[in-house]
Amino acid sequence: MTDPASEAKGRRGLAHFRAAFGYSMAGFRHALRHETSVRQELAAFVVLVPVALLLPVATTERLLLVLSMGLVLIVELLNSALEAAVDRISLERHELAGRAKDLGSSAVFTAIGLSALCWAVIAGPVLWRALSATPTP
Repeated sequence: MTDPASEAKGRRGLAHFRAAFGYSMAGFRHALRHETSVRQELAAFVVLVPVALLLPVATTERLLLVLSMGLVLIVELLNSALEAAVDRISLERHELAGRAKDLGSSAVFTAIGLSALCWAVIAGPVLWRALSATPTP
């Protein structure tokens, strides 16, 4: 049986791009169907991107807010891939398998922390001012 990914390696130009795009979309579909964390983080992304776009902040700050959330999604996808590879090798409990999964989880946690820090520093003061503004009669 031929590996479809190895078939794409021999392609060039638009054919290669089309094959790679198809594999990427298959990965996204799989993640959305089978990975709860990806769905949760994507939901946060869908809610917070419009907030970032509407905030009265500099373009660079807006970009940092969106990119920090994108980083969380990227790291979660990589963590899911790592977990799938570890599970492919064996479903038995093993110290190294547990360590690999824990390290992947730590990477996601770190990305979420960095994103939260960006939001706290950039959006926090803007939202605080908006919420604490007293209406004038």
